[in-house]
Amino acid sequence: MENVALKPAEQGDSLLTLADVRAAAERISGQVVRTPTLYSKTLSNITGADIWLKFENLQFTAAYKERGALNALLQLTEEQRSRGVIAASAGNHAQGLSYHGTRLGMPVTIVMPRTTPTVKVMQTESVGGKVVLEGETFDEAYAHARKLEGELGLTFVHPFDDPRVAAGQGTVALEMLEDAPEIETLVVPIGGGGLLSGMGTAARGIKPGIGLVGVQAQLFPSMYARLKHLELPCGGDTLAEGIAVKEPGEFTSKVLARIVDDVVLVSEAALESAVAVLLQIEKTVVEGAGAAGLAAVMTHKKRFAGRKVGIVLCGGNIDTRLLANVLLRDLARSGRLGRLRITLQDRPGALFKVVEEFNRHQVNILEIWHQRIFTSLPAKGLTAEIECEARDREQIDRLVAGLRAKGYDLEQVEIG
Repeated sequence: MENVALKPAEQGDSLLTLADVRAAAERISGQVVRTPTLYSKTLSNITGADIWLKFENLQFTAAYKERGALNALLQLTEEQRSRGVIAASAGNHAQGLSYHGTRLGMPVTIVMPRTTPTVKVMQTESVGGKVVLEGETFDEAYAHARKLEGELGLTFVHPFDDPRVAAGQGTVALEMLEDAPEIETLVVPIGGGGLLSGMGTAARGIKPGIGLVGVQAQLFPSMYARLKHLELPCGGDTLAEGIAVKEPGEFTSKVLARIVDDVVLVSEAALESAVAVLLQIEKTVVEGAGAAGLAAVMTHKKRFAGRKVGIVLCGGNIDTRLLANVLLRDLARSGRLGRLRITLQDRPGALFKVVEEFNRHQVNILEIWHQRIFTSLPAKGLTAEIECEARDREQIDRLVAGLRAKGYDLEQVEIG
């Protein structure tokens, strides 16, 4: 992919500085978790790059957002603290702001769309936030939050488009380069751009030649489009809802235009695979946005081959049912799970003969569905869908070949 611009801003012309990030680090020290940066031998072997992981999913609220929220809160006046703060968020910013605001004795109001899953409302309330449900979309919730800001005299804390917030997020890079100074490239998810703005500013201040690559989901290429001066559709049901931002920040866009080397896009399948790989190999739970950095390196292996790469696992808040679906879909893509749609004659013993073939190939049957009515087959025909489990794709391929050799008409149901 073409590079987007990219040299560091000239001295004295910076929107955000290394000094800002270092001041934030001192300000929030001891109030957030100093998460580990660890080398992954197995992921390095898989990707062809040397991979270091920053485990921000180990923060108390399971996301890096605490850093920026806390840095902003600690710079409020006494009057602002007593009146309280407000934000529009249905994600990690809501929890980070609520947790630290409540801990510091500040009232925190979070406006969420009425469509927000109950679990997210409960998580925010559990760490002290007062949740107001308003509107059907995030934009409507945001507008209501700005309205309440004026009516109630609250201070709005933006999830990303604020220098204080970005400076707090930048402390992630300070810790990474202290723990692994050999890192040559940082691969960082982008939603509104706060994380990479802060991290990139800090990293370039410490190590001017370090590579900075942002990652967005293909369904939400908002910053990618802005920096590359493109018009691209933005929307859809992405696994990486934490970076599903239609309008990137104005402040963060200016910062990234000066420092980022490139922004790459990753597919939904790549995000799902990265979530599964991190759980299977690193035994760590990440959300879709948190896996975006690894998804990028796995997707663009040639680009990162031989490089020393730092990846931020920026969050771990994923619904358990969704995580289960992701893991099962990954098994299907890898060939461990399969579904065969087989045409049979509706007569005694027809299914038994098919099952015998599964037994001969030692493929385990999980579920069987018969379809006799809603089919284009003749009245004496039926379709059997059989979901099965194997050691690997080759074992299922041998089963399919064996069934076809016996004259069965079948197709494998593929996953997207």
